[in-house]
Amino acid sequence: MTGPLDQDAVLARFAEAVEAGHGTLTDLDQHSGDGDFGDNLRAGVRHAVALAGRGPLRGFGALGEVFLDEVGGTSGPLLGLLFSEIARALACGSADAAAFAAGARAGLTAIQRVGEAEEGDRTMVDALAPAVAALGRDGYAAAAAAALEGARRTAGLSARHGRASYLGERARGAADPGAVGVALLFHVVAGVAEPGAPLTDPVTATAPGS
Repeated sequence: MTGPLDQDAVLARFAEAVEAGHGTLTDLDQHSGDGDFGDNLRAGVRHAVALAGRGPLRGFGALGEVFLDEVGGTSGPLLGLLFSEIARALACGSADAAAFAAGARAGLTAIQRVGEAEEGDRTMVDALAPAVAALGRDGYAAAAAAALEGARRTAGLSARHGRASYLGERARGAADPGAVGVALLFHVVAGVAEPGAPLTDPVTATAPGS
């Protein structure tokens, strides 16, 4: 069992991870999109850190507000939905794994409602859906592993949504950056919630040429 999730620690570590992974996330998006995913994710997380520092919004609440209102690109508002649903669930519950799972599940539902993507479409849903399923059964580390595996699988998929869909088969060969971004989030959450759990960095694992 794990206690309440430390949202401040999650936001701080997510910011560090996004900074470190910016180059790879950009490379992945240059392969299948317009190359702005790394910049958008980094700018949004930096802004969320500043917003949380001023209060009263904390971790996921700050992320949700920034990504819904200020981050562009295809993925920004969709990530905003995920962050906002997690923030709502953590605020209404005990901020434990069950609450986080409920929020992530609601975020997945919202993303699929707006983006109309399913697993296999080569989007962030390919990482988020298996992570949500694993989280409900086995906890944070299992969810992080499932998200990573889902992100890895996108390298062999043809995109049916987003900018990558315009490239068809040419988008194959590199992981979807949105899926890697989701896997990175679950990686960070697992590291905060389950210290010492064996985790694999999804950015390193999906880097071109890895």
